Amino acid sequence: MRYIQNGAHMRKVEPNTLVTVFGGSGFIGRYVVQALAQRGYRVRVAVRRPNLAPYLQPMGEVGQIQLFQANIRDANSCRAAIEGADAVVNLVGIMHEGGAQRFASVHSAGAGLIARLAAEEGISRLVHISAIGADAESGSRYARSKALGEEAVRGPVPEAVILRPSIVFGPEDDFFNRFAAMARLSPALPLIGGGGTKFQPVYVKNVAMAVAECLANEAARGKTYELGGPEVQSFRALMERMLGEIRRKRLLITLPFGVAKLLGSVAQFVPGKPLTPDQVELLKTDNVVSEEAVNEGRTLEGLGIAPTGMDAIIGDYLYRFRRAGEFDRHAVV
Repeated sequence: MRYIQNGAHMRKVEPNTLVTVFGGSGFIGRYVVQALAQRGYRVRVAVRRPNLAPYLQPMGEVGQIQLFQANIRDANSCRAAIEGADAVVNLVGIMHEGGAQRFASVHSAGAGLIARLAAEEGISRLVHISAIGADAESGSRYARSKALGEEAVRGPVPEAVILRPSIVFGPEDDFFNRFAAMARLSPALPLIGGGGTKFQPVYVKNVAMAVAECLANEAARGKTYELGGPEVQSFRALMERMLGEIRRKRLLITLPFGVAKLLGSVAQFVPGKPLTPDQVELLKTDNVVSEEAVNEGRTLEGLGIAPTGMDAIIGDYLYRFRRAGEFDRHAVV
C-alpha cells in the first residue's frame, strides 16, 4: 500500500492500481497522466494514434505508462482498453466539429459507451470531464452534447465523478495562445457581444490534481464538481491581460452577436476553424462556478486544492509572442 500527498489530504493508492485514461495525449490529458503517474498509478493511455504520444512515457517509471490504441467510436477497441483496469478517466472532447468528429458522437455517444463498458467490467471509479455550461436546454450544440454526455455516464455508473472546468489555461492552451497569435499578426481583436461574458480560468495542473483526487476520494463519488480559478474576469479583461503580457497594443473592436454568428458561418470552413456559430452561441452565457457548487463544496477548494492564479503562469509561456520573445521585458508595440 502506498500513500500519496495531495494538498491537505493523504490518500491510499493500492499497489498496481491500473487507470485507463481516454484522451490522455491532449492538452489536459498529458497533465492528468503525469499526475496519476506521480501518485503511483499504472496508467494505460487510450488514444487514437499511439505513435504520436511517446512523449507521455517518460512521465513515469519504466513500464508505468502504456500507450493503447482506441477510438471512442469503436466499442471493441474501447472494451480492450478498459479490460483489467481498476478505474477509468474520460477526457475526450472537441471544441468544434470536423469529419467524423461530431459533438453527439464524441461528447454523448462516446461518453456513454465508455461508461457502459466500465460498468460491464465492474468498474465504479470513473471520472468524466464535462464543462461548465453543460445544459440540455442550451442554444449551443456543444453545451447540449456535454449535458447529454453527463446523463449517459451517470446512467450505467451512478458513482461516476463529473468535473466541469471553466476555460483551462496552461502552456499548450487554445485560449490565450490562440488570441496572442492573432494579436501578433492583426492590428485588432474582436470582442464578441462586447466582451462582457465572464470566465473563471482554471490552471490545467489544478484540473489534473482534481482528477487524481477524485479517483482516490470516496467522498467525491457520484458528485459533480465545478472547477474555476481564483479570478472571475470578462472576456475583454482577459484580452487586455493577454495583451499586457505580450507587450502589444491592439484595438479591441465590439462585434455584436448577430454579426459574429454570420462571420462564424463563413469562418467555420477556414482551416483551423477560428470561429463557428456554435462558439458564438456559447459566448452568450457566463462560464463561471455556480453559487450552488461553492456553497456545497463542489469546487477545487472542496477537494483540498488551492486554485492557481493566472499571473503565476501565463507570463511563462506567452512571452514568446512578444516582439523580442523572452528578451522583450518592457517594450510595448
